[in-house]
Amino acid sequence: MSDPSTYWLNVTNIALGVVVLICCLAVAIGVVQELAAKRKKHAALSKLDTEVADLVTAFHDGHAFNLPGLGVTMADGGEDLRKKEER
Repeated sequence: MSDPSTYWLNVTNIALGVVVLICCLAVAIGVVQELAAKRKKHAALSKLDTEVADLVTAFHDGHAFNLPGLGVTMADGGEDLRKKEER
């Protein structure tokens, strides 16, 4: 440590080591936050999937919905019964 160039080289190396540790810590925090966000999103979607499954089982067919003013409506448009009867 008596040589001034060695002293400043050691100080610089220590400073760079601290910077690298801070950067690694920042990346680790970012990864943990991203994983937590994905887990939260997955939990929210699984709850939504359960609600949709309950809705589909409430109706016997996943595509037909009975609406009082319209009768049975089809999600995919269905087929026109008049055209089918004419054939």
